[in-house]
Amino acid sequence: MATSIGAPAEGARSYSNALALTGRVLLAAIFLLSGFGKVVQPGPMIAYIGAAGLPYPKLALAGSALVELLGGAALVLGYRTRVAAIVLALFSLVTALTFHSAFGDQNQFIHFFKNVAMAGGLLQVAAFGGGELSLDARLTRN
Repeated sequence: MATSIGAPAEGARSYSNALALTGRVLLAAIFLLSGFGKVVQPGPMIAYIGAAGLPYPKLALAGSALVELLGGAALVLGYRTRVAAIVLALFSLVTALTFHSAFGDQNQFIHFFKNVAMAGGLLQVAAFGGGELSLDARLTRN
């Protein structure tokens, strides 16, 4: 089967779509695990949020768990992928600035840049979408 100039061959396109799905799952894993942890064991995180000086720690916990669980699930499924990726990227940056900006502490320094790197990956997803192996692609075909 001939392809037009610049169009990827079928095998390359399948490979790219598998990479897009794998990338979405890997990016979502940290949000799903974190959100699940907040639901299962809220006490330590409520104390951490309060220690950071944020108002209404219980509400902040509920909101962050909701963003992480819904955003992570949307990313895995490829549903409203671009919106989910942008929301999670913003969440990652806000979290970095709020909880990990004590650069004198090497652990916090690493966590800050981990969050920045995650935001970068999520912005790539926002820019290029979820690929063909996503609910977004399926819904646009119907």
